[in-house]
Amino acid sequence: MPERQGYEVGHGPDGAIEVIETGTAAPAPEGAGCHAGAELAAATRAAGQGDLLDRLAADYPRGPHDKPQSMCPAFGSLRVGLRMRRVATILSGSACCVYGLTFTSHFYGARRSVGYVPFSSETLVTGKLFEDIRDAVRATADPDRYDAVVVTNLCVPTASGVPLRLLPKEIDGVRIIGIDVPGFGVPTHAEAKDVLAGAMLAYARAEAEAGPVPRPEAGREDRPCVALLGEMFPADPMVIGRMLAPMGLAAGPNVPCREWRELYAALDCGAAAAIHPFYAASMREFRAAGRPVIGSAPVGVEGSAAWLAAIGEACGLSARKIAAAQEASLPAIRAALSEARIDGTITLSGYEGSELIVARLLVESGARLPYVGTACPKTEASRADAEWLAAHGVTVKFRAALEDDLDAMQAVRPDLAIGTTPVVQKAKEAGIPALYFTNLVSARPLMGPAGAGSLAQVINAAIGNRDRMAAMRAFFEGVGAGDTAGVWEGAPKLRPDFRDQQRRKLEKQARAAKSGEMI
Repeated sequence: MPERQGYEVGHGPDGAIEVIETGTAAPAPEGAGCHAGAELAAATRAAGQGDLLDRLAADYPRGPHDKPQSMCPAFGSLRVGLRMRRVATILSGSACCVYGLTFTSHFYGARRSVGYVPFSSETLVTGKLFEDIRDAVRATADPDRYDAVVVTNLCVPTASGVPLRLLPKEIDGVRIIGIDVPGFGVPTHAEAKDVLAGAMLAYARAEAEAGPVPRPEAGREDRPCVALLGEMFPADPMVIGRMLAPMGLAAGPNVPCREWRELYAALDCGAAAAIHPFYAASMREFRAAGRPVIGSAPVGVEGSAAWLAAIGEACGLSARKIAAAQEASLPAIRAALSEARIDGTITLSGYEGSELIVARLLVESGARLPYVGTACPKTEASRADAEWLAAHGVTVKFRAALEDDLDAMQAVRPDLAIGTTPVVQKAKEAGIPALYFTNLVSARPLMGPAGAGSLAQVINAAIGNRDRMAAMRAFFEGVGAGDTAGVWEGAPKLRPDFRDQQRRKLEKQARAAKSGEMI
């Protein structure tokens, strides 16, 4: 196999800037994916991409588990790009990864094609892959169709040092955004949304600092705006806008945005509200633009009162205006919560980033909530929510692993388990009612008067299913599990000798690997 080349910027014979190959670096492990994190991380540093890994580690610190436990993290950034108008998306990665990502994106309703630049071992290690990506970008950058083209390196191209930073910054007026979203560097798909959102905000901020930029198609709000950071139920930004109105403020664009020009309006805000608290790169761009960032969200009575006060103070408003906004919203929230109580013990876990604000709403609705697990990290923007929950007897586990969520559910034996797919599966196997967080909880209004009481109906209905769950479990008792699962005409023939043989093989491989590390 040829040695893999490094890259630098140089000048061609005609004086034009071009990318030239220089030096060598160790090739990335072949056939490796995000679960070969240590090997790929080492290859990335050998390829001169240590700064990239350091920045990802600072923005998205890892927890006790060093491998993604949800879908491929790059799905988050892919989703952000596919939801934007006049934005093209190109992936560079292993064919199996690209297939899975495009399948999932279309399963979730994407209505446009995803570009793909394939590679072989030869094009990867000789630098031809970068040239292929550059050619694909040039062929795609049609200003009549696109405002921007997003190119995403997946695990193997990142580990091989494919230098997207050396792509042209724009072609015929079309912006070129190159990002690396390796599964061994970005822990969750939620945080991968921030990778692209932050990169776009950085580009838009540089444009705004360089001179006038186009107005958003929806126009510019006359009142000072509060930019909203994090994907939300469509009604929530409108509800937040009504809550801000008594203070003379408006709800600004929701980041991640739906069109490029909204990025300018978002940066032109009076303050940014980190509704989802893990957008580290995006918050950095708002602060670089001189905009304060406020954590938490207007959920429940106490949460809404504190959030409105924090927003008002960040925007330099008087106590009278803040009080007016609180008096306009809090009575309706209090009334809605009093009419929609939740009586039951619940465990809550997820990877969307909104787990803590959902937990606050559940507690104010009367639920007993001993445990909350979130796959996202602890940040300054989540501090207020974490402290409030702790004061109300809730244990919050940041960077929670699946094992943490399952242990909590099994220890508590709640009336209802809200969680990810494997948590819901285990709960139902144990006869515990369960709800999938992403589709049935986070996909509901949560903010202000509309959010108060929105969860009670679905939560109480699920808790009421306990007897039905017990009856189903009793009906299927003894059907079989593990090696005996399924339908059999006779008793299945178990082969423990095969299991022991495989166990010994794996132990031998582990000893050999450990011996190799010690040499």
